[in-house]
Amino acid sequence: MNSKRPVNLDLSKFHFPLPAITSILHRISGIIIFVGIAFMLYGLQLSLSGEDGFNAVGNLLDSFLAKLIIWGILSALLYHLVAGIKHLIMDMGYCEELQSGRLAAQATVVISVILIVLAGVWVW
Repeated sequence: MNSKRPVNLDLSKFHFPLPAITSILHRISGIIIFVGIAFMLYGLQLSLSGEDGFNAVGNLLDSFLAKLIIWGILSALLYHLVAGIKHLIMDMGYCEELQSGRLAAQATVVISVILIVLAGVWVW
């Protein structure tokens, strides 16, 4: 048995490269979209229930919390879209090398941040 093997790994000491972080965030954004669909479907169901439900959804969407949730879902959707396009480009055989992969990860972050800020301006 190897006695030098670590027993308890301290995850805070790991430093992931940017491509790994963007890949992890891509998975997290997919989960956020999946959960966010429940909120969106509830709002759709309520708005289609009648005039009172439609007015209730309109009033609900004026609240700060609702705008924050919508912006969060839109942010996850936009990031997931940009990272998904990066993955499609990689599936075609481009940006698979170390340097081009880093550049693609940087472009993913920059484009996503720009789109998320624009979505925030649109929601608010």
